[in-house]
Amino acid sequence: VQLQASGGGLVQAGGSLRLSCAASGRTFSNYGMGWFRQTPGKERNFVAYIIRSGGTTYYADSVKGRFTISRDNAVNTVYLQMNSLKPEDTAVYYCAAVTSGSVDNPKNYHYWGQGTEVTVSS
Repeated sequence: VQLQASGGGLVQAGGSLRLSCAASGRTFSNYGMGWFRQTPGKERNFVAYIIRSGGTTYYADSVKGRFTISRDNAVNTVYLQMNSLKPEDTAVYYCAAVTSGSVDNPKNYHYWGQGTEVTVSS
C-alpha cells in the first residue's frame, strides 16, 4: 500500500493541526494504521494507532487527551487531529500500516508514508 501524508506546518504553541494520510494500492481496511514521529538524531517514536475498523485507538502517554486518531475507510484515509500543541511535539510525522505485532513498535509496520513536518513555536 502507498501512503501519502500531508497537513504539517508551522503553528504556535497551543494551536492545532490536522494531519492526513491517504492510502492507495491495496485494501486499506486490511491494515491497522499508526502515526509515529521523529526528530533529528532520535528514534522514531509511537504516537497513535487505530485498528482496522476504527473502533479502538491507542496513544502514547505524551499525547493522550490532546491528539485524536481517526480513519475513514470509505476514502482510504487516516487522520491525526493534534490540539494544544507544544514545542516538544515538533517532529516529522509519519503514517504507517501494520497487520500484526505490537502496534507501538515501528519495526512491525510494513508500509510508511514519506513524512510531514510539524513545527510548534513557543
